[in-house]
Amino acid sequence: MTADVDSERPGARPDRGAGEVSGNYELFRDDWGIPHLRAADALALARAQGHATALDRAWQLETERHRVLGTSASHLGAEAVDWDRFVRRARIADTARRCFDRLAPETAAWVTAYADGVNEGLAEGAERAPEFAAVGLAPGRWEPWTPLGVWLSTHILFAGFPTKLWREEVARRLGEDRMTLFATDGPGTAGSNGWLLTGARTATGAPLLAGDPHRFIEDPGVYQQIRLACPEFDVVGLAVPGIPGIAHFGHTGHVAWAITNAMADYQDLYRERLRRTPDGGVEALGPGGWYRAHAHTETIEVAGAAPEQVEVIETDRGPVIIGGDPGAGETISLRYPPRVTGELGFDVLPALLRARTVADVDTALDRWVEPVNVVLAADTAGSTLHRVAGHVPVRPHANRLRVVPAEDPAYAWRDGETVPLPRTEADGPAGIAVMANECGLAAPLGVEFAPPHRARRIRELLGADTDWTPDAQAAVHTDTLLASARQLLSLLAWAPALGPAAERLRDRLLRWDRHMDADSTDATLYARLRTDVVHRLAAHPALKGVTGADDPWRSAAYPALFRPWLAAVPRIGYALESLLTVGLLPYEDRLALVAASAETVAAAADETPPAPWGELHRLSPWQALPDRTPDASVGSDAQAIRPGVAGDHDCVLSTSSVPGVTDLFARGPAARYVWDLARREDSRWAVPFGASGVPGSAHHRDQTPLWVRGTLAPVVTDWNLLHRTTPHRTTHRPEETPAMTAATEPVAPALRPAVHEQKVEGFGTVRLVPVDPAADAELLHGWVTEERARFWGMADHTREQVREIYEFVDSLPTHHAYLALRDGVPAALFQTYEPDADPVGECYDVRPGDFGIHLLIAPAEGEGAVKGYTEALLTAFIAYVFSDPAHLRVVVEPDARNEKALARMVRVGFELGPEIKKPEKTARLAFLTRAALGLA
Repeated sequence: MTADVDSERPGARPDRGAGEVSGNYELFRDDWGIPHLRAADALALARAQGHATALDRAWQLETERHRVLGTSASHLGAEAVDWDRFVRRARIADTARRCFDRLAPETAAWVTAYADGVNEGLAEGAERAPEFAAVGLAPGRWEPWTPLGVWLSTHILFAGFPTKLWREEVARRLGEDRMTLFATDGPGTAGSNGWLLTGARTATGAPLLAGDPHRFIEDPGVYQQIRLACPEFDVVGLAVPGIPGIAHFGHTGHVAWAITNAMADYQDLYRERLRRTPDGGVEALGPGGWYRAHAHTETIEVAGAAPEQVEVIETDRGPVIIGGDPGAGETISLRYPPRVTGELGFDVLPALLRARTVADVDTALDRWVEPVNVVLAADTAGSTLHRVAGHVPVRPHANRLRVVPAEDPAYAWRDGETVPLPRTEADGPAGIAVMANECGLAAPLGVEFAPPHRARRIRELLGADTDWTPDAQAAVHTDTLLASARQLLSLLAWAPALGPAAERLRDRLLRWDRHMDADSTDATLYARLRTDVVHRLAAHPALKGVTGADDPWRSAAYPALFRPWLAAVPRIGYALESLLTVGLLPYEDRLALVAASAETVAAAADETPPAPWGELHRLSPWQALPDRTPDASVGSDAQAIRPGVAGDHDCVLSTSSVPGVTDLFARGPAARYVWDLARREDSRWAVPFGASGVPGSAHHRDQTPLWVRGTLAPVVTDWNLLHRTTPHRTTHRPEETPAMTAATEPVAPALRPAVHEQKVEGFGTVRLVPVDPAADAELLHGWVTEERARFWGMADHTREQVREIYEFVDSLPTHHAYLALRDGVPAALFQTYEPDADPVGECYDVRPGDFGIHLLIAPAEGEGAVKGYTEALLTAFIAYVFSDPAHLRVVVEPDARNEKALARMVRVGFELGPEIKKPEKTARLAFLTRAALGLA
């Protein structure tokens, strides 16, 4: 064994708690790869959040930026043109600029810092993301207003204004009295849940806040688990990638909050009358007569096709989003609060981070705008809050229902007036508050709400106990009772004259417990019956007006983007419970229809026995591009990537398929959380995929098994239990890293993801991989107990003692141990440390940017077998250290008697420093600066 570079005993116990500083912030990660950020102040932290998000979610951020600008088709092709046309017509980017200009100066600086951080990290993040190369795209630049644009484009359809187009068609085709017959929020039923338990119902006597936002699930996920800490605050929560702070679900250690969609109506559609002027301009008819409207033309670039022109027109009501060619069909404009007021509510976001009480959260949310949400909050003092937050304009009720005439002043908004928002404390006699998109607190603000089943079921489950803990919340998150099945099963019970097979089906389904469990074949049979009933209803003469050859789905009058809101069969499927209850069809016709479906389904079941529900009910998330890289966290198993899951749209586990169309689902829990106000470290969370948006990384989909089971990962708050990560440019691409095995099994060094990889001419490829204390204990014990490793100070240690030492090192955020592999074979032990957090820091004046290393060369082939063996390894080690621009000077401290190591340091370029006295040795300091290597 060659002599060591540094004989400081690796088991020496330095102070804990300091992380690697890079760009004025520290980045730590827990075992799930979740980023924990720490910075000197709120501005530095916002910059850090942007930077870290760009490293983990570069492709997602670039996708969102293009969606804001309406330039997605430039690299995704014709399928993205509809969206590009809509966001340009709706003037999303221009609205974002307006809203940014109205921010308080300190908020504008905070948002700008986030955008700056994104720009600093995008190039490195793009190197890790294979999607950029797949479409030949280079990352663009974020403007300070881009985060506001991301928020607008993400939520512009949240209030469901296309539903007004559907109601308009229903009124025209079936009659005005049928306008709300298909009441649902479409194109997929709402499913967000949230609940609060006061201390009277918890094991600790402090409140619990839990829930799960059900949204269209995207890969990467729409929520990012993150921790943001600076001297002013320390917050964990679920951020939206591209948005600074934590808007929807957060825990500051003192107060926690969560939201669901209030189902409020705050966007209006106006039927416009336009005409072309002789000079090619556009005039619109308003309450005061004809006037000049804004109009300009933009070009949409389309990959693989010719560019498309889009005329952007805006009237006094708002941007024209449907039609627009004067005199050529229906023209409809959209009026939405941020476009009218120039306010989006972003001044609330930094205030939430600083909140310490429920009163602070309540005051902050008074300034919230869009989307309109129901909020629950609780603090450590036991105070609670249940309120609606957002901007709902005062205008006639008809505006909420349908498209209204632009020229009639009766339908105008009352300038500056908003509807008063309901609020209450959440500590009623039961000690339970629930929000599940139902017609509850927000009833005065909307038209259509989710059925009451989920809210009732959550209250029922929570009311059964007074000793709730965070872990017990999984029983609520994953409840699969389908209460809405009652009406169809009731009709089945009374269906007349069934044949033998249908009778057996009826008996089986009436004995069924109505739980949509993944292993249930009864659930599958029910889904088959429901699908057949939906199609029979769609074919019934009573609904022919909206399901015939000219149904709205096929209508060219509306942009293709809105067709999911206009499709008749899904509308019937989501509204099935009410359609089987109201008098649309005579009762006898409903019985006969269900009986006919039972006969069909029973015959098919005799021929093909039903598979378990989970084999059919699989996740089908939205992705801008399909997977192109094997996933290290789940392997190549398609079922693991697109898992089968329990639940259904009216279950608490609201995994919403499209009844009558498909059993696959794209809407479900986009995250789950439990905020504990007694001990924040007992809080829990999970997302459908993982913390990383990089295909092939170990944390891309490693939370999927948790999410499928309904279990949650712990929220780690002790910095000493986190892993320090240096945000630096790596020399390898994650998609080139061999796939890892399951995290619970030992992983051979050659199969671990590398923090650095470098080809050294004439030597081979050097890879640095983290030490696994358990898996590497035997190897390391053999190295450190060799006679030539005497300067390492571990000659008398047992294998177990060596393992314990490296387990301790692994627990420190300031000290890290790596195996250096030469062409896949372990060649050296490389350790790094921060002098400020190490005993050596007490022996000399530590400079900002100092970074310490230890090096132990393995026996391998021996230094004599390859000339310059150690120098070649040092070349790679030093390149790794200096890949982080925050590292200005490398520090080593070999034993003063180790002349061979000292001579080697001088040859490499180190400058010898003074001797220092340490308890276990006399050491000689040596320093290597960036300037000495020409890197300054």
